[in-house]
Amino acid sequence: MSEYTPTVTGTGARANIQRFGGYLAGMIMPNIGAFIAWGLITALFIPTGWLPNEKFAVLVDPIVKVLLPILIGYTGGRMVHGQRGAVVGAVATMGVVAGAESPMFLGAMIIGPLTAYILKLFDGLVADRVKAGFEMLVDNFSAGIVGGAMALVGVLAISPVVTNVTRVASDAVAWLIGNNLLPLASVVIEPAKVLFLNNAINHGVMGPLGVAQAAETGKSILFMLESNPGPGLGLLLAFMFFGPRALRPSTPAAIIIQFFGGIHEIYFPYVLMKPRLILAVIAGGATGVLVFIMTGAGLVATPSPGSIFAFLAVTPRGGWFGTIAGVLAATLVSFAVASALLGFGRGKDETEENPGEPPAQTETETETAPVAKEA
Repeated sequence: MSEYTPTVTGTGARANIQRFGGYLAGMIMPNIGAFIAWGLITALFIPTGWLPNEKFAVLVDPIVKVLLPILIGYTGGRMVHGQRGAVVGAVATMGVVAGAESPMFLGAMIIGPLTAYILKLFDGLVADRVKAGFEMLVDNFSAGIVGGAMALVGVLAISPVVTNVTRVASDAVAWLIGNNLLPLASVVIEPAKVLFLNNAINHGVMGPLGVAQAAETGKSILFMLESNPGPGLGLLLAFMFFGPRALRPSTPAAIIIQFFGGIHEIYFPYVLMKPRLILAVIAGGATGVLVFIMTGAGLVATPSPGSIFAFLAVTPRGGWFGTIAGVLAATLVSFAVASALLGFGRGKDETEENPGEPPAQTETETETAPVAKEA
């Protein structure tokens, strides 16, 4: 797939899920530098950051709402149909970005590759049928027409669909909270976060409900459900010790950005790369919520961004034990589960010996996938 997402061999549901997750991660991982840049600017210059600066803070929204989705759509299009696919993927992504109130990462992941695939089909149909001298004219106009048309589709269809998905996820979390099923809320929150719906859930659901609860009791556990940095920290630590060797060098910087900077988006691609690891962050999140309940923990406001420093800053006097215990428990459980799912580093590392080649097949795989062997 890419240098970040090794080729998956075999067939079956597990292999298909791995391919799908690897494809999604392949759209994100090449752009990690842009995510880190946005994370640093956000952590430093927003009003609740380390060095509040209104002039620099104006960069935050355009980067997260426009630049990052377009980069994702561009990369997804390139994966499908090279440079032509990248261009039309970026153009089409503007359709889901325009007018959207929340970052359209999920929409970009859909429309970028889809637009490139449509252009690829068109190019296949007209191949060897265009008269000499008209190739550039046909190429440019076909790309412009497909990209522009899909941008309109993005505005009319894909953007509203993603908005509705966000609303459904938010309603599900609100229902769990209303029925006193807080630990189970992680079953919805953590997968939704990985699909970049974290801000919608945190500020659209947790924030308003938490404010109402804090007004009555002086604190609210609802501020802690989505913003707990523990599950992401545990996952990244597992990757640092037991993940593919090609990815281990990237995790220390990601840990700093995620745990100390509060930018949780930095660990989402790691989950997308190996979708089974969603179980680790769900287990970590649920454990953290359970510990928060047992210790009577709560915050007085939304920690923004969700760093350990922001967590402690909005912890009421005398409540640090519960806050730290919940974050620590979430980290340990997430780390343990993720490490087990990664095989504690004992499995054959696909990227270690032949980074540019698929891993060698076993005899069992050879029998079940002779076509792959011949290819």
